[in-house]
Amino acid sequence: MPMTIDEMVEETRSLPQDAVEELVDRILLASHGGETTAHAEAWSSVVHQRIDDIRHNRVEGIPGEQTSAKIRKIVGR
Repeated sequence: MPMTIDEMVEETRSLPQDAVEELVDRILLASHGGETTAHAEAWSSVVHQRIDDIRHNRVEGIPGEQTSAKIRKIVGR
């Protein structure tokens, strides 16, 4: 008999956090058609451009604590 959703969730509690994150990533990718080479290359290009923009002061980064506070406000915590 296949595992229930509750059993699967319970099983993940014994896994290391990075393994759970990898599992979630794989499930999401599989449910949305996977990642193509074109997508990976496009994201890589965007990431490198953003890093370059920050390093050359073309944009100003937002401190992590400020971003976290904004997220907490949105989710009500």
